[in-house]
Amino acid sequence: MTANLVVVGNGMVGQRFVEALRSRDTSGEWRVTVLAEEGRPAYDRVRLSAFFDGVSAEELSLHTPDDGVDLRLGEPVVHIDRERRVAVTGDGEYPYDALVFATGSYPFVPPVDGADLRGVFVYRTLDDLEAIRDHAKGRRTGAVIGGGLLGLEAANALRLLGLTTHVVEFAPRLMPVQVDEAGGSMLRRYVEEIGVKVHTGTATTAIRPRNDGDGLYGLTLSDGSWIQADLVVVAAGIRPRDDVARAAGLDVGERGGITVDSACRTSDERIWAIGECAAVEGRCYGLVAPGYAMAEVVADRLLGGQATFPGADMSTKLKLLGVDVASFGDAHGTTEGCLDVTFTDPATRVYAKLVLSDDAKTLLGGVLVGDASAYPTLRASVGGPLPGAPLALLAPESGGSGTGAGIAALPGGAQVCSCNAVTKDQIVGAIHEGCTDVAAIKACTRAGTSCGSCVPMLKQLLAVSGVQLSKALCEHFDHSRQELFEIVRARGIRTFSQLVTEHGQGRGCDICKPAVASILASLGNGYVLDGEQATLQDTNDHFLANIQRDGTYSVVPRIPGGEITPDKLIVIGEVARDFNLYTKITGGQRIDLFGARVEQLPQIWRRLVDAGFESGHAYGKALRTVKSCVGSTWCRYGVQDSVGLAVALELRYRGLRAPHKIKSAVSGCARECAEARSKDFGIIATDNGWNLYVGGNGGFRPRHADLFASDLSTEELVRYVDRFLMFYIRTADRLQRTAAWIEAMDGGLDHLRAVIVDDSLGICADLDAAMARHVDSYEDEWRATVEDPERVRRFTSFVNAPDTPDPSITFEVERASRCRHLASAAPWCSVYRPWEYADDGHNDRTLGSDLPVRGGGARAGRGRARRRGAGGHLPHVRRWSIRHRQPRPDRRRARDVARHRRQPRRRADRGVPAAQGGVQPAHGRVPRRAGRSGAHLPGAGAGRHGRSGRRLMTSAPFEPRGRPQRSEDGRE
Repeated sequence: MTANLVVVGNGMVGQRFVEALRSRDTSGEWRVTVLAEEGRPAYDRVRLSAFFDGVSAEELSLHTPDDGVDLRLGEPVVHIDRERRVAVTGDGEYPYDALVFATGSYPFVPPVDGADLRGVFVYRTLDDLEAIRDHAKGRRTGAVIGGGLLGLEAANALRLLGLTTHVVEFAPRLMPVQVDEAGGSMLRRYVEEIGVKVHTGTATTAIRPRNDGDGLYGLTLSDGSWIQADLVVVAAGIRPRDDVARAAGLDVGERGGITVDSACRTSDERIWAIGECAAVEGRCYGLVAPGYAMAEVVADRLLGGQATFPGADMSTKLKLLGVDVASFGDAHGTTEGCLDVTFTDPATRVYAKLVLSDDAKTLLGGVLVGDASAYPTLRASVGGPLPGAPLALLAPESGGSGTGAGIAALPGGAQVCSCNAVTKDQIVGAIHEGCTDVAAIKACTRAGTSCGSCVPMLKQLLAVSGVQLSKALCEHFDHSRQELFEIVRARGIRTFSQLVTEHGQGRGCDICKPAVASILASLGNGYVLDGEQATLQDTNDHFLANIQRDGTYSVVPRIPGGEITPDKLIVIGEVARDFNLYTKITGGQRIDLFGARVEQLPQIWRRLVDAGFESGHAYGKALRTVKSCVGSTWCRYGVQDSVGLAVALELRYRGLRAPHKIKSAVSGCARECAEARSKDFGIIATDNGWNLYVGGNGGFRPRHADLFASDLSTEELVRYVDRFLMFYIRTADRLQRTAAWIEAMDGGLDHLRAVIVDDSLGICADLDAAMARHVDSYEDEWRATVEDPERVRRFTSFVNAPDTPDPSITFEVERASRCRHLASAAPWCSVYRPWEYADDGHNDRTLGSDLPVRGGGARAGRGRARRRGAGGHLPHVRRWSIRHRQPRPDRRRARDVARHRRQPRRRADRGVPAAQGGVQPAHGRVPRRAGRSGAHLPGAGAGRHGRSGRRLMTSAPFEPRGRPQRSEDGRE
């Protein structure tokens, strides 16, 4: 006969218990009723602060519908009648044969005057966080009472809400339970550096209201000081929720908590308690891992098992305010005769301590602040032999032994996942049974499904030995672009100088500076030309427009989805007419305006912005366009509104900086008029929704995109594209298109699908939140420029003659349009045909009759050395072009000739290094030379490859310097 089980509480531990019982109860012995106080089902409280990063309540939810579970929300238990064996709520009674308390804890609020005022909150539930968010609107300062784990999470929440934040902690250091004095000092440095003000060794004596009674004025502290605060969050600890059990006559501990034995049974044999409300041997545990262990024990016992609670691993690893903090084992060295080994590096702000046995052979515990990468291995080694020399474990780069803390040194019984009590042997066994990736191990063993700190160890166990190639971005950083992205994101770094000082060396170069500029822009670091960010940008980004071969710029306003009104079309025409710009419709369904001088750019932008246009970001490594056909709006074959979707997607992802440019298209039917499968992400309508394709591109190596998912709803489609783009931005290499990124990815498209659809890495919530931040923080760069006079002053041809146009720029009319004026002997539209010219025996080629080109004969431009501009020279040219691809039959590569304006030089050996096309193209480079196009000024964006600065007016014409950036595989 089926028995009745009542679960009081629906937090993380209560939910875990129900899942554990239901997975074991294959014969249906128990009918489960869950009585929850909150009005929403169980959610992830460990990640509660992610709510302020844009993660929704639904994404935090842990609830899985189960027909065998009767979940009653908003129905708290008010009384337990043990004689009648019923749980009483405000709405009725529920009989039980067994009852499990999983009521958790409640926030402790110190007895402080004013603690009940409006504007004082606790930090415990989603309702609390929603109330904090709503109250913070229009406020400027906030204070957190409590500097422990929860207090620092609350401080970060207030900081994310834009409040100047204070933390008040009674103990002499932050996180006194987890870290020691030295670790607390290092943690304090991190916290204060990001703008949070810390007050330790003092207590709050009163919370003062404003004189008018409308809100708070601040806090009075025990040291006599006071803090102005418009909002106060109390995070001073928790107390076990045992009031109902106490009223029912169950035994409780001296310091609270429902007393239980090793089987988690209370003084009533039919009642059990798990999680924070339970006191095992007089101790309550405030972490989720012990609660999960108790849940497994009770689930086993209710089905006839003999499991017992083995005690709890109180180790913790977390990231607070961007700082890694870890504590494991006997972190404070309370074991008699123990030894401490510490390592402190103020330069890198890393602190580490190991607690060893008196013979220095057994690891007892430790503390890590700043760098917790060794935590998984060290925590798993607690109680066992030290897996290496202590110094090598704490500072492996300086440890001479180089032994390291590898997972191979761990015994099979070592616990890898403390949250779910999974050992190394269990994981290795799962791998032998066919679990060949992290997702499979998670599904099989549950390792890595809670806090995620053990995932690196899962990867180590899966890894195959092999040669590791350096992924360093350049000589100034030992990190890859992906690693730098995570460093910038985690540490809240906002400038290149801070990044290179803390994590690199030297002053940077033309590789790392634009890459870091892109990372900063991707993370929403504000206007791209503010402060030192301006000096990091390439020429195009530096002037928010595309520089052309004659030194003028092109302007491309955004036309989402290619849809434009007649009035806006007229405005573009008027701007082109008034500024005498060459006009061209692009392949991306936009209109490009060529020939604008640098001082004209703000004037053009003002006209366009006033008409409702914004930057099309044609100049940046960012989203370019989302093309579309007319779809079901007009086309008789269309099955979906492709224009509407294209417009929505382009407006959603506009301004999104990435490792390379991003293109997209939406086709309204399978006829594919928008060419969606040649894009980084393309969408094709079906009768049932949308098909999503990823990883396509044009360029020198065109590639069709691959089908990622079929028949998606619009909501699903947008969610998957959000994650695809943010995952690409986080993990791609510098100048790597999405196609190459997917090709290089371990597991390829299947792995990408697992990450984005199945959340195999557990990062989808972060990806969604990152995209939400981008959408909410978008600002048009053209508008931001024209509305600030200081920013407008940046756009001048000559700093000593800001109103003087560049006299070297002239034009002529061709095909009724204005074109760049070049010498008649070599018109810019001429075509070089190498097969029309004979080899004269001196390996020279001529363009026309009088422009010799010194090269390397029939083999000029061939070979790897030629990729870096080691080919011939153009001794007589001042203006040069790019390349010409020779016919494919003989597989010759490019001749380094094109079209140029004649201007003799004195020395032929100081010509232009060659350019090259073909399968592995490379652009030619113009050597830096004094007195060419003007004197570039330091600090004005000059002096670096691919950038242009403001110039002093001289008699020499302007020439752009550098070469456009291109990915290594030829994708432009």
